[in-house]
Amino acid sequence: MEFFSDEALAIVVPILVYWVYSGMYMALGQSMDKYRLHPRKEEDSKNLVSKRDVVMGVLLQQLVQAAVAAVVFALTGDSSSLSTTAQDMRGGSPSSFLKLARQFAVAMAVLDGWQYAWHRYMHLNRFLYRHVHSWHHRLVVPYAFGAQYNHPAEGLLLDTLGGALAFLASGMSPRASIFFFSLCTVKGVDDHCGLWLPGNVFHLCFWNNTAYHDVHHQLRGSRFNFSQPFFVTWDKVFGTHMPYVLEERPAGGLQARPLMARAASSNGHEN
Repeated sequence: MEFFSDEALAIVVPILVYWVYSGMYMALGQSMDKYRLHPRKEEDSKNLVSKRDVVMGVLLQQLVQAAVAAVVFALTGDSSSLSTTAQDMRGGSPSSFLKLARQFAVAMAVLDGWQYAWHRYMHLNRFLYRHVHSWHHRLVVPYAFGAQYNHPAEGLLLDTLGGALAFLASGMSPRASIFFFSLCTVKGVDDHCGLWLPGNVFHLCFWNNTAYHDVHHQLRGSRFNFSQPFFVTWDKVFGTHMPYVLEERPAGGLQARPLMARAASSNGHEN
């Protein structure tokens, strides 16, 4: 007997994952200062929004996200029956995992394309940047639970509608979407956590990572590195890819320095 439907879990689990995972990063505290891309004090001195307002903004976005997801599930399926994909996942056959991998690949490609297009357009359109996207860039020094801090219109357009489009285009089941959107959530939090931790699997598997997105939040890099959340493909295709060198700061910690001329420093790690 199932106490919660797949649809309900698909709505709630990614939100819980967001706060648990970001909370883990925030709890690390001073013990991780040597891996920080910015000094801790800059979270208060450079950022233009309080952490309380960030929490309230994220909760509002997640409320809208939950409402839209509920509508999408109501329009696309019957919660009383398992979809073919969900049944395949339960069966565990090789073909079911190949099908699931294909659905994840399609969803990742759709979400990356959607977010790149709108993200870049919000930087090109002065009205949208000033009144909408600039909210996210109030976090000059990103931190974990600020990953989903956006203007409500941007949260709806980029994240919520982009996620709905990826879900519909991929044909994945609500059960599969629990895992896909939890992955998206963890990846987004990781990209904004401000820490370059050794052995981080996202840094090993993706060029689009914490340091890559940190460059975009810097003044010199704000016209580059629009790709999110997974790959750098569209940045490279459209000439907005900004490489960087990861180096130690004299006062301790690390920094991602943009390579404006694309020439790597001889004593750093180019990405």
